[in-house]
Amino acid sequence: MAKEPGYVYVLTNPSFREDWVKIGKSARPVDIRSKELDNTAVPLPFEIYATLKTEKYDIVEKKIHKAIDRLTDLRIRQNREFFNIKPELALEIFKDEATILDDAVITIYENNQPIVPKVHDTPQLAKPVAPHRPRFKFSMVSIQIGAELTFVPTGVKVKVASDDQIEYEGRIFKLSPFVGTFMPVEKRNTSGAYQGAKYFTYKGEILDDIRSRIESNNL
Repeated sequence: MAKEPGYVYVLTNPSFREDWVKIGKSARPVDIRSKELDNTAVPLPFEIYATLKTEKYDIVEKKIHKAIDRLTDLRIRQNREFFNIKPELALEIFKDEATILDDAVITIYENNQPIVPKVHDTPQLAKPVAPHRPRFKFSMVSIQIGAELTFVPTGVKVKVASDDQIEYEGRIFKLSPFVGTFMPVEKRNTSGAYQGAKYFTYKGEILDDIRSRIESNNL
């Protein structure tokens, strides 16, 4: 018997310090869970920022927590689900995780209401994430582990650590979360979401441009 889907969620709270979010899971709709969290421990109610619906919500929540912990020490307390991270960056990590799930549905909220329009007046409020292109991997462009890349916005050098990760100052990152973390304030976009391969060069050429060139040659 198939497992019922549940939710991994990003909650914000007006009483939190800037860029604090709660990332947790719930087997029930997140609006119910957020109301349960509305107690005397927080002065103001939680607000739903985004949800990821999947049968694998238990595993996905752990993987997202681990991905954020791997970025840097962003967890406010190690035994809690609160993180010092922009909700936009948390959403980017949700999207990365969704690309490897076959049942993921991401819904973004505003004023605790889904902002994705209904499809054919059905209860489904969001479509499964289906990116036009697979997530970038270094093997796509024949870049080997240990190769040096340049982060364009600051000029810092990083090294390829695996097929989809880089190493910087002894820490391991995926490309998009690295950009969201180290992008200078004056160069940030309004969404806080970035396509990592557009911000690194290899031998002077943007990674996404290398990929596009190879894909065009294979047509």
